[in-house]
Amino acid sequence: MAMLSLTSPKPTNPFLQTHHHHLLQHHRHRHHQKMKSPRPISATKIPSSPPPPSPLGELYQPFRPPPSPLPQKYRSLGPAERIDILRNRLGRWHEYAPLITALAHDGFTPPSIEEVTGISSVEQNRLIVAAQVRDSLLSSSFDPDLIAFFDAGGGADLLYELRFLNAAQRAAAAHRVVEQRFDPKAAQELARAVKDFPRRRGDDGWTCFSAAHPGDCLAYTHFRLSREALSAGDRIAALERAMETAETEGAKKRIEEEMEKAAGGGREGIERGEEVGRVTVPVVRLMYGEVAEATSVVLLPVCRAGEGVAAAPGVADRGRREVAEEAGFYLVSEGEKGELGVVRGDKLVEKGVKEALGTVVLVVRPPKEEEDDQLADEDWE
Repeated sequence: MAMLSLTSPKPTNPFLQTHHHHLLQHHRHRHHQKMKSPRPISATKIPSSPPPPSPLGELYQPFRPPPSPLPQKYRSLGPAERIDILRNRLGRWHEYAPLITALAHDGFTPPSIEEVTGISSVEQNRLIVAAQVRDSLLSSSFDPDLIAFFDAGGGADLLYELRFLNAAQRAAAAHRVVEQRFDPKAAQELARAVKDFPRRRGDDGWTCFSAAHPGDCLAYTHFRLSREALSAGDRIAALERAMETAETEGAKKRIEEEMEKAAGGGREGIERGEEVGRVTVPVVRLMYGEVAEATSVVLLPVCRAGEGVAAAPGVADRGRREVAEEAGFYLVSEGEKGELGVVRGDKLVEKGVKEALGTVVLVVRPPKEEEDDQLADEDWE
């Protein structure tokens, strides 16, 4: 059987054999050199992305952690040293008060802090809140020179009573506390009067007192309490306390008028003066959902705002046109367009007006949310 061979014939010429051998050796040598010294790989650095552009006119500001509330001399201390400072009350109260918060961040609870320092939980809260009130005064327009009054012993008790006031009220009340050298009980009474005063809007005599003066707020509290006194002696004593604390001339004048009424006829004299000088107009404030549940709709004329009167829908008795009460309120037509307005009777009498469109007998107010008198940012607890 014949077989085919695929083997290439070897060259018979010696020169060709030698040349072929040299070519093969040269090829192997170059391949070996490539394996020993590989070609270096070059890599270029990828440029990092630039920071985000800042708004026009502003420089880029990197993040910085907020400053520590601890005084500089206490920041490097450990828990043991902080406990020792609190236990021995080393330094001023507003300096070591932040140490209580620092220990709480380290895992201490109020009972455990009380156990190792002797400061009760109530006093811990008082110190922390008072320090916050003090910081808020420093960040406001309060005179820094007056802060020293609260840095002495008992200052924390005074500032703690101002915790419920907003920034403006707190600064004014703190100035009054320093000016009158109040104790904590008097500071508490002042703060409550300042807080309560805006809620008394619309009460008799309220407009004669000023919310910007804490003394007037406290005076109005005594003024209001004088009307609840049963005996003439208690009533006059309350008015005298109101006169001592009043700051504005309008408040003092109103208190003097009340003292004259009390001295002239006791409580009967005050009640007669109220009956003669005041005519009450009922005010009804709607509740949310009340209109939606109504089966009929009544359109009421809306009177524009006037002196001492806010714009509101009102009900007027058209049959009572005569201007009979100087302290009453009457519906009138004013201006070229005949806009409806409410005017007090004494103003109409001065102008010689004897008849109006009607006597206001009811004012309707829309629903409103409960308003918080706090204008500042946070409540103090």
